Amino acid sequence: MTADHLTVVLAEQVMGWGVAPDRFLVGHRSWIPRWRFQPWERLEDAFCLLEKAQPEQYRMGAGRDGLFSAQVQIQGRVGEARDGSKARAITLAIARALGLEEAAE
Repeated sequence: MTADHLTVVLAEQVMGWGVAPDRFLVGHRSWIPRWRFQPWERLEDAFCLLEKAQPEQYRMGAGRDGLFSAQVQIQGRVGEARDGSKARAITLAIARALGLEEAAE
């Protein structure tokens, strides 16, 4: 699954948005262009996704190797990821906790 496709799945499943060819339908007859929601790249979007996912618990940290780690538990399932990008680690951990194992590795 590509990062773009996974972003669409996360927008639908976690954010509760509808999807149109070039935009996300965010509710109340409002929309945003797809390029404005980039949880793989933008830390702000990754944190919005984390908040909306309502995890039972989560942990984040950084190692001496410069990699950022995230661990997220959603509905009893734990997802973990390590990456040089904080946004990518958080988003990937959420995707794994939701059972999207093949998530853009």
